[in-house]
Amino acid sequence: MASWQAYLWSTLLRHTFKKKLARANNIHAIRAIMDRSFFKVPPDVRITPARVGQSDGEWLEPTAVAAKVAKKILLYLHGGGYIACNVVTHRPYTTAFAQRGFRVYAPSYRLAPEHPFPAGLDDAVEAYRALRRDDPDAPIAIGGDSAGGGLVLATLLRLREAGDSLPYAVVLFSPFTDLTGAGASRQKNDKRCAMFHAKGLETIASYYLAPGMDPKNPLVSPLFADVHADLKFLPPMLIHVGADETLLDDSTVLAERARAAGVRVECKIWPVVPHVWQLLSMPEAKLSLDEAAAFLRDR
Repeated sequence: MASWQAYLWSTLLRHTFKKKLARANNIHAIRAIMDRSFFKVPPDVRITPARVGQSDGEWLEPTAVAAKVAKKILLYLHGGGYIACNVVTHRPYTTAFAQRGFRVYAPSYRLAPEHPFPAGLDDAVEAYRALRRDDPDAPIAIGGDSAGGGLVLATLLRLREAGDSLPYAVVLFSPFTDLTGAGASRQKNDKRCAMFHAKGLETIASYYLAPGMDPKNPLVSPLFADVHADLKFLPPMLIHVGADETLLDDSTVLAERARAAGVRVECKIWPVVPHVWQLLSMPEAKLSLDEAAAFLRDR
C-alpha cells in the first residue's frame, strides 16, 4: 500500500512541475525547472570534487567508521533527459548509496544539445574505464535513473562490444530506454504520470540526436538491443519503476528482453509514486534505495 506522502507528492507534481515543464519551449526554460535542488548533504557523507576519465565529477564517500569498510565502487549516472540536471541535483541518490557503504563516483557527463550523442556516452564509458584502471581489484557496480539509466545500458553495450570487463551489477531507477516513444504506457499513463506528458518526451530526441540519426540505435534506445547478442551476458540487474509512469514500458519491456537473453533481472513496480521518487521525501524512497543497496551488496 502506498504512503500518504506518495499520494501527496504525485498530486503536487502533477499540478505544478508537470504543467510548468509542458509549457517550457526551449532548453533554457527546461533547465530552469529541472536543475533546481534544495537537498542538504548529510553530515556522514564526504564529497570531493574529482576528474575521472575525461569529465569532472565528484566522489561521495561515507565518513568515520563506515569509511573503513567502503570498498565497493558505484559509478552513478544522473538523469535529466540527456539535456538537464547534474551531480548536485541527484545527490539524494549518490549520498544515499554513500551512507549505505559505497564509494560513489558521479561524473558530470556532457549534455545535449550543446553536446549531442555520443558525447555523454563517451564520458560515461571513459569514467568507467578510468575507475577500472585506477583500482583494478575494486568491485565496481553501475547505476542510474531516467536518462541516466538509459546511459547505463548504453555504456554496458559499448563496453561489452569492446571486450572490456563489465560491472558486477546494475541498478536502474525508471530508466529511459526508448527514445522512439513506442511503449503503450506513453499514452496509457499520459494523464496519470505525475511528471511527464508523452509529447514532451518526444522532444528529447530532437535535442539529443543529430538530424537523420535513427532513434532505434541500441546505444540511443537500449530497448532495441538484440536479445541474442547485445543483451546476452550482461550483469545482474535491478529495476525499480512507478506503475503510473509514462516510462513504465521502458522498464517492463527491458526486463522481459533481458530475461530472454539470460540476464538475471529483478523488476519491481511501485504503486502511486512519481517518476524518480527516490529524489523525494517519502517512505518509498528510502525503501527503494535500501533494496538497491542490498542488491548491490548481495551480488
